[in-house]
Amino acid sequence: MHKIFKDHIQTVLEELNYPIIDINVQVPKKITHGHLTTNVAMILAKDLQKSPIELANNLIKYLKTNFSEFYEEVNVAGPGFINIKMNKKIILDLIREIKKQNDNFGKNNQGQGKNAIVEFVSANPTGPLTVAHGRGAIVGDTISRILEWNGYSVDREYYFNNAGRQMRILGESVKARYLNNCGIKTKFPDEGYQGEYINDIAISFQQEFDNKYINEENIDIFKNYAEQQIFDDIKQTLNTLEINFDNYFNEDDLYKNNSIEQTVSDLDKKGLIYKKDNATWFSGTKVNRPDDRVLIKSSGEPTYRLPDMAYHRTKFERNYDKIIDIFGADHMDAYPDVVEAMNQLGYDINKIEVLIHQFVTITENNKPIKMSTRKANFTTLQDLCEEVGPDVVRYFFIMRNINSHLNFELEIAKDQTDANPIFYLQYAHARICTILRKASDLNIKIDDDKNINILDEEIENDLMNSMINFPNIIKKSYDKLDPQIISNYLEELAAKFHKYYAKFRIITEDKKNTHSRLFLVDSLRIILKNGLNVLGIKEKERM
Repeated sequence: MHKIFKDHIQTVLEELNYPIIDINVQVPKKITHGHLTTNVAMILAKDLQKSPIELANNLIKYLKTNFSEFYEEVNVAGPGFINIKMNKKIILDLIREIKKQNDNFGKNNQGQGKNAIVEFVSANPTGPLTVAHGRGAIVGDTISRILEWNGYSVDREYYFNNAGRQMRILGESVKARYLNNCGIKTKFPDEGYQGEYINDIAISFQQEFDNKYINEENIDIFKNYAEQQIFDDIKQTLNTLEINFDNYFNEDDLYKNNSIEQTVSDLDKKGLIYKKDNATWFSGTKVNRPDDRVLIKSSGEPTYRLPDMAYHRTKFERNYDKIIDIFGADHMDAYPDVVEAMNQLGYDINKIEVLIHQFVTITENNKPIKMSTRKANFTTLQDLCEEVGPDVVRYFFIMRNINSHLNFELEIAKDQTDANPIFYLQYAHARICTILRKASDLNIKIDDDKNINILDEEIENDLMNSMINFPNIIKKSYDKLDPQIISNYLEELAAKFHKYYAKFRIITEDKKNTHSRLFLVDSLRIILKNGLNVLGIKEKERM
């Protein structure tokens, strides 16, 4: 419906020799205001120095003349909005299209032939995934799904570092627990990882090797064993959430193939590298960054900006059309330096989109649960999934805008009532399935659309208007890279259905009403299912 109206407006602009502009089309909050509205006349008024109402009337005249069969009403509202009410036949044809396309309804091909890489999670293997990682994991996977629904081929990539100081500390922590478990008293590292998972790894190590390594000096033995155990745990958690990665990229490869050195050398050729206090610096202030930043410490150890720069070069070299990074708020300060370095090295940074998600607080009885991997007082993502279920976890992490702090309220997450938004959504789908099973038991044909023209209650018209908006919601969620757009839409749609169900019986003695309403709710079922699937959430047929 949006596309039809946009195309018509575009044609009219060309006919009138008006400037071609980006046309913004919205759904009015009330169905009484029409199916769609646009402010195109108000935008044009600034360029043409004319009255928005005058321009709106000119546009309406051409719409009525050339596309009268599409519109029941076209009028000017307020300061120059154009409101339209589609012809009922067009609306019903679009409803029929839902059933025809079924699982594909809502998909578009605007990204056809293009590929994208989405980097997310990217947690180093020093401990289980916490809820702090969970938001990024779910946002990243959902963004990937949105891209796929918009026609893109998507590679999901996990970037990690299994070298350096933190991994050495991990190995030392496991070794200390192993020795203690073998009856050898030893001091635990001052900065060691204290989580119970460290002892679990040490116990597993002891069960496999007994006392074989009590005199082992090579910390890599313990580090490598712990890394494998932790990665297995990470992958299990991701699998619980049905998150799968196409690529795992190891930072260590950037050192092995000299990408780190090459990046420093290439930046140096651009005059963006200098030495100070035995450290290597990036001259950010030369290229619109507020500060210069250390890339290599005086100790010879790179800061995380440098491998990130080298890593992002590989993304460009792999010829992706779109590069999306999902980072936590702790990357807010660093990523602009990485992007600017790519710009200076000649890459098209318009391909990069960085999404920063804010922190998560788990609360229970209005009290926050503290989380710290190193200090061991944390809730793992797996724990949370087992506590409330993966569907709930996924939904709660995307139902708020990623730019806002998220309070994950356990009481609501565990609630099996309408207070829990995902329960409310899944219940709407399950309720429709119950209706359809009843109809099937009564030998009522569900896919008969010949009587849907009698659907004319205000609530039915409102519901249909929302339903046919689904493809636009999918496109909009891509344009904004915001999964919340879909969750908000589905909640509003479910609310309208529950209201409709409370007011009208679907299966009645009136065969025409029964057929038409069954066709309507079955079409709605498809949209709820498709919308939930975009979010990576299972639809339920029984609850």
